[in-house]
Order: sequence, then structure tokens, then C-alpha cells
Amino acid sequence: MVDLGRLPAKATVGEPFPVSATIFREGHDRLGAEVVLVSPTGERHPPVRLEKLDEPVDRHRAWVTPDAVGAWTFEVHAWSDPVATWKHAAGIKVPAGLDVELMFTEGRLLLERVRAGLDATGTDADARAVLDGAIAAADDRTRPAEARLAQLLSDEVGEVLTAHPLRDLLTIEGPYRVFADRERALFGSWYEFFPRSEGATVDPETGAVTSGTFRTAAERLDAVAAMGFDVIYLPPIHPIGEVNRKGPNNTLTPGPDDPGSPWAIGSKDGGHDAVHPDLGTLEDFDAFVERANGLGLEVALDLALQAAPDHPWVTSHPEWFTTRADGTIAYAENPPKKYQDIYPVNFDNDPAGICREVLRVVKHWMRHGVRVFRVDNPHTKPVAFWQWLLGEVRRTDPDVVFLSEAFTKPPMMHALGAVGFHQSYTYFTWRTAAWELAAYLREVSSESDHTMRPNFFVNTPDILHEYLQYGGPAAFKIRAVLAALTVPSWGVYAGYELYEHVAVRPGSEEYLDSEKYQVRVRDWDAAEAEGRSLAPYITTLNHLRREHVALQRLRNITIHHADDENFLVFSKRAALRQAQGPSDQDDVVLVVVNLDPHAARETTVHLDMPALGLEWGDQFVVHDEITGAEFTWGEHDYVRLDPFHEPAHVLTVRRPA
Repeated sequence: MVDLGRLPAKATVGEPFPVSATIFREGHDRLGAEVVLVSPTGERHPPVRLEKLDEPVDRHRAWVTPDAVGAWTFEVHAWSDPVATWKHAAGIKVPAGLDVELMFTEGRLLLERVRAGLDATGTDADARAVLDGAIAAADDRTRPAEARLAQLLSDEVGEVLTAHPLRDLLTIEGPYRVFADRERALFGSWYEFFPRSEGATVDPETGAVTSGTFRTAAERLDAVAAMGFDVIYLPPIHPIGEVNRKGPNNTLTPGPDDPGSPWAIGSKDGGHDAVHPDLGTLEDFDAFVERANGLGLEVALDLALQAAPDHPWVTSHPEWFTTRADGTIAYAENPPKKYQDIYPVNFDNDPAGICREVLRVVKHWMRHGVRVFRVDNPHTKPVAFWQWLLGEVRRTDPDVVFLSEAFTKPPMMHALGAVGFHQSYTYFTWRTAAWELAAYLREVSSESDHTMRPNFFVNTPDILHEYLQYGGPAAFKIRAVLAALTVPSWGVYAGYELYEHVAVRPGSEEYLDSEKYQVRVRDWDAAEAEGRSLAPYITTLNHLRREHVALQRLRNITIHHADDENFLVFSKRAALRQAQGPSDQDDVVLVVVNLDPHAARETTVHLDMPALGLEWGDQFVVHDEITGAEFTWGEHDYVRLDPFHEPAHVLTVRRPA
């Protein structure tokens, strides 16, 4: 439940999600429980039995899978199970010679109760025949007690009793709400680039930079699609303010040709519903979206609710901003960072007017083919506003996906997810040690998964972690493996594949010559030709993500143990067909990563064999999807990984050798 059931829990079409409940009653009778999933159209799915967990006591769980987008509900049914209670008692007493005939009399009475509820014809006729034979065996004192009991406990009788259970003291909890989104809300590979940098040119004599446009940026889409990405994310594409414009590396002294930050939105050329003249026209944007869609890419657009000092809103709606004691409008600050070129929106004075305008802007871009939005700093706006806005969009267009860029306290991140954000940026960037990663992966996959879906970006225009600054190319491989293979959604900001790693100053996470403030001209072809690109490796990872359903799920990760604390070992497992319990058709991926980018390391890994769908004593074959090598493994396995060669084993698990 989310917010005591007032908000829907998160689900995705095709992804199983767990329903768990504490089931108990007085005394020692056995219990039964099941979950019933109800579709948006009111169709009740076949019930799924809840299985008792080892810990905590009395906790039961079942996995159910929605198959359509929309508002679902589920109910938990629990009952006292007289048949299971009798089986337990008879299984102990009859072999011990205690109350033997009483046990058979009680068993016969239960079977007669079941038979009384069956029709005399059709499919029930076969079930009645099975029960008649069992009832006769219960009354047949000429046969050995063990034989009589074996017939009552036979699989054939068990199947009938499972199909026609007896339920005493039935209680029903629910319905509880859950909303199933389309697959992109859960699974996708994101690539971020600045259109003004793609296709930009430099005059060799003057050094003057000519901005790229939507049309030149569209030429880069083929390479992005070839790497296996699903979403192309664009920072704000709107006119950029001229007042207090920032210069290179966030300086306050821009030159006349400095383009400014795209997040300083609005100028005399328009606001949030306009495109920057340097990028082209709205028709050029439409052509960009059409080209992207034709390559299998969805376009994600930045939604940043803030304004440059010369945004049209500042004149038409000054009440939408904060006026300080000296009469000036407050610019954005996050000490020690200052954003003199940005006015944050203040929702206090005219919330209804702001709501109407933002919804208008969002629907404007939806009409131009945008079905995915990356929202800038949503934690600085009222949660109630997001609940309203996302609810309005979901009401008419439930396929539209919103990604929350809220690097803030966990309660706010979870609240934003609970009120409707489909995905969230996370703390992944700052989790580098094996124990930190293990704890965080458990959190996002099984503790906060009902409210927040993670998207693991390896870098952003704002975040260049010191691990990448000093780890060399191996660090870029390691982080890509971790982001791409642990969670269903991951993201890359352009330049990552070129190992861009220089910070503006020691101790900073800002890039030197940050693309936020200037155009970056990159020679992608030369990097590829000279072998200075991580693109082939990223392509392999994205190919694996598309090929393996296990990598497209969030809630299915298992952390295994390694003797060396510099190793992270994890597996992901998913059924290739809908089935209860382990299946020989399960898709299983096992990953072993050396997190030390500076040295080769060796260790012994210790595997949770049942988590792989195997028995403890099994030997099995693994295929390394990176190198092509194959190994025979068991519960305990020696591993040596050299980050200067390959820092990770990405293994697909075959059946026992």
C-alpha cells in the first residue's frame, strides 16, 4: 500500500509484482491465502496462492502480473484451511497409530463437503469420481491404514481439493490500488545530448562556433540508435535569456557570442512553448521527432519550471515569482551554487494560474510528439501540484512518462514517485563500494519499488563523480555495467563514451568547459576510428538488455557473496513463460564486477544456488557475453578480473552441466 491505500502502488505491464500479507489466527489450524487481481475493466484474474515465507513469521507472498495499462486493484483472501489442518494431523497420527479411525472419519467428512459442492455432470464428474474413490478408501477398514492414507493424500485427490478448496472463516482485505504503466516507464536506455552541440562547427581561423540545429542533431540519431538506446533526452530547447546570462564554466562575464544555459528559459523570442531560433523552427523539431521515432527512439524533453529574467512570464505574471525586501525578484540559489540567470516559480500567489499554464505547455509538446518528460528539480515545487498535473495527464494520456530529477532527501523522492512520477534519478552515482551498491540495490528493488522506479544515470551535465575523474577507461566500463545491468532503466550523457573526465577544478563534480554554458564540438568518427570510444561496449550492454527479459525487470535481483570486498556479484532471473515456481525456461544473468579500476583482483564467489534456479550441488555452464568464454561453475568459484582487459564477467547461466 502507498499512503494507507490512498495512492496506487507502482506496477508495469508484464512485470510481476509482489503482494505480501501477514496471515494468522488463534490456535493451530492451518491457513490458506490468495491474491485476486482485478483489471481496469473489472475482470477478475484467476487467484494466485500466497506462499508462506520463512521470515518474518506469518508473512505470506504471491507474485501477480498485470497485462494492460490502467488502474488495477487487488484483494487478499485468507481463510482457515480444514483440509490442510486434517492432512497435517493425519500425517502424524496415522503412522503413529493414534486416533486412526477418527482421522479417517474426519477426512471422509471433509471430502464429502467438497463433493457436495460439485455438479454431477461435466468436468465435475471426474472430480466426483476421484473423491468417491478416496471416500471409499477412508471407510475401507480391510486395507492397511498406510494405503488408505496414501490414497487420501494422493496427487489426484490433491488436485481436486486445490481446484475446489474448503474455506472456513473467509476474510477479504481490499481492494487495494495499483496502477500499471506501459513498459517504457520501467525499461529503457536513455541518451542525453544537447542539440546545439550536435553538428556544431568551429571556424578554423576565427574560432567562432556555429550552433548545431535540430536538422544537424537528427544526423546523430543513427549512431544513438545503433548503440541500442531507446530514449533520446534533450535539455531545454527554448529561447535562452540574455539578462544575467552565464559565460563559460558558469562565469558572470559572458561574451557577446556565448550561448548561455538552456535552463535559463525565456527571452524576447518566447518562453516554454517556443524553440530557440538557433535550433530551427517548430517544424524542424517535428521533423527531429519523426526521425527519432523512425529509428525506434522516443524523444524526452526537459520540463524546467523556471524563467530567465527576460522570460515573457516575468512581465505578464510577476506574481509567479518571489519579490525580495528590496523589491528585486529572487534568483535561484542552492548555496554555494548561485543561478543569477534563473528565477524560480513561486506557487503561493496564483497556484491555479500556474497550474493552467504548465498543463498547457505540457500538452503543447505532447501534441508535437513528446511522450516522455524529464522534469528538472521537481522537489522545489509543491508535491500537490505534481499530483494534480500528473493526474491530469494520466487521465487523458496514460502513456506519457515523467522522470523526476530530484537529488534530494529520500522522503521527497519517494513522495514524488508516489504521486505519479514514473521514474526517478537516484543516488547511484555516489554508490561506489560493493557494500554501498549491494545495500542500495536491495533498497530500490524491494524496499522502495512500490513508490519509486530508479533510473541509473552514469553521468549528467551536472555530475562527474571523482570515480570517473580518476578511474580511467576501466571506471567507465565498470559504471556502465553496473547501471545497465542492475536496473531496467539507465542513462548516459553524451561524452561518456569518449571518456570525458576532466573537472573544472579539484573536488568539483562540474565538467571543465561544461556543455551547460557552451557548445561542445566532438569528433565522434575520429574517436571510433582510433579506438577511443566506449560505444561498442555500450552497444553490447544495450543488446544484452534487449535480449534478456531478466535485465528488463526491477524486483528480481539477488546479491551474492565474494571474499574480496572489491567485488560485486549479482544475478537477475525471470521466467520466460508465466509459471508458478522455478522453471527450466528461466532467463538467468549472473554478473561479477571488479570495482577497483586500478588493479587486477582475484577472489572466490559464493553463489545462492536456489536464486539461480539450481540445486546446491549442481554444476552448470556459464557463457561470458563479453568475451565469449565458457566455464563450468558451482556454488564456489574462483574469479580473476583485470580492469585493463575486462573488469566484469557478464554470464548467462545454462542448465546444469
